[in-house]
Amino acid sequence: MRKTFLMLTLLGTGLAAPCWAEVLELPPEPAAAPAAPANLPQRGSSQAAVLKTFGEPVEKHAPAGGGHPKQPPITRWDYPGYSVFFERSTVIDVVVKDAPAPIHHMDELQPQP
Repeated sequence: MRKTFLMLTLLGTGLAAPCWAEVLELPPEPAAAPAAPANLPQRGSSQAAVLKTFGEPVEKHAPAGGGHPKQPPITRWDYPGYSVFFERSTVIDVVVKDAPAPIHHMDELQPQP
């Protein structure tokens, strides 16, 4: 990261005030995002249904949480290109690797003036 020191003069006073500015260098965007698998497990499906439809995952992670009724156990199964998250034995989310999260309620977004 590069830092730049700027000196600004206040109008009419002749006084100089030091200020710092930072130049942010962002990594280049990838040429094309990988395509998401066309068929993914649906929210609400059971672990048995996921196994039957998609087969054994590449990796099954141990449950996290579950020590309290308000914190149920969450389990993750990794498949090539995506992960399936279960609350107890029910699908709660599917995350596709390197895919941005979908934007919800887009019609409610307001442009800035």
